[in-house]
Amino acid sequence: MNNQLQNYARKILKENLAKCTDRQQLLFKQMYSHSNLGASINDAIDLMPEEKLDWAMQQVERTLAEKAI
Repeated sequence: MNNQLQNYARKILKENLAKCTDRQQLLFKQMYSHSNLGASINDAIDLMPEEKLDWAMQQVERTLAEKAI
């Protein structure tokens, strides 16, 4: 994934995770930043390996879709 796509993915994750509850954000950090749960959600996203961005975006999208029901 090129840098422009990575930056876009991280931006979208930050925007969408801001719509999630604190509990959902904690779960996200447990999955993607388990060694640094004290980090802010934005820092956790910034430190994610690029190969996990696509799956993380899908998970957050599904979470928001379920929340809308």
